[in-house]
Order: sequence, then structure tokens, then C-alpha cells
Amino acid sequence: MATDATSIHHLELAALTGAPVALSTFRGRLVLAVNVASRCGLTPQYTGLQSLHERYEGRGLAVLGFPCNQFMGQEPGSPEEIREFCSTNYGITFPMFAKLDVNGANRHPLYGILTRAADDDGRAGDVQWNFEKFLVSPDGTVLRRFRPMTSPEAPELIAAIEDNLPA
Repeated sequence: MATDATSIHHLELAALTGAPVALSTFRGRLVLAVNVASRCGLTPQYTGLQSLHERYEGRGLAVLGFPCNQFMGQEPGSPEEIREFCSTNYGITFPMFAKLDVNGANRHPLYGILTRAADDDGRAGDVQWNFEKFLVSPDGTVLRRFRPMTSPEAPELIAAIEDNLPA
């Protein structure tokens, strides 16, 4: 599923509800795109992601969750099960999308764009694990990549968000 698109705004995905969502609706907003999973040791990062959503949504940040079952089957649920889990356990109110592949032959075009970006060590390519984070500019280009162990509360992530919020 390769794509020639350079901006996430050229793509449409299914929401967790199944409804189509054009990512162009996020044009003008800073986006934090995260591949998520419900049965991962990093799943508690949902708390920090929801906190970022609440803290910065009014200032132009959109946290977007993309469930993925590619890492040891840690997101096996149906869309309804994922929605219920996120709501009940973490009070998630940021947009969640249908499960997708972030690596491999069936990599979703969104992750074709995102994985071109290098992390702070200069490494691009495959997503390492659940909860890898990509900060995308209001014009739809990838600004920065944070590996899974970088928590949503990490000073470097908070600084990158604050430095890039739309005016």
C-alpha cells in the first residue's frame, strides 16, 4: 500500500466507528499520530495522550489514535471492544481510527508517509512497537518522530508540541 502522498492531508481513513474521515479536516492543526494497543505494557500511555488532548486541543493540537495488532497481537479486539476499553479504562475522547498495519507489505499509506521521518538518532523506517509518536505540522508534513518509550509527558515531546502549535 505505498503512497506518493507527502502530506497526511491527502488521505482518508475509517474512524473506529467505521465512518470515513478525511485527514484534511486536521489541516491547520498540529497532529500527534500514535499507533496504539490495548494489551501492551505501554498501554498506560493512553493516560498521557488523553492529558495532552485535554491540555492542548483548544490550542490546535489533535491527538489521533491508530490501533494496530502487528506487535505480538496486542490489539486483538473489535472496533467496539477497542472503543469500550479506551472509554472505560482511560476516558479517551480524542479521535480513534480503525485498525491498520504500520509495517510490512500492507502498511497503510498514512504510515508510508510517517515512517519516512527519522527519529532524533537519524533512523527512519519501520515502527518499532506500539505507541510510537509522530508530530505532524499544521500543513501535514512530519516534524518529529518519538519512539515508543518516549512518554506523552516527556519534556522533549511537550516542548515540540508547544514549539509547533499553530498561532
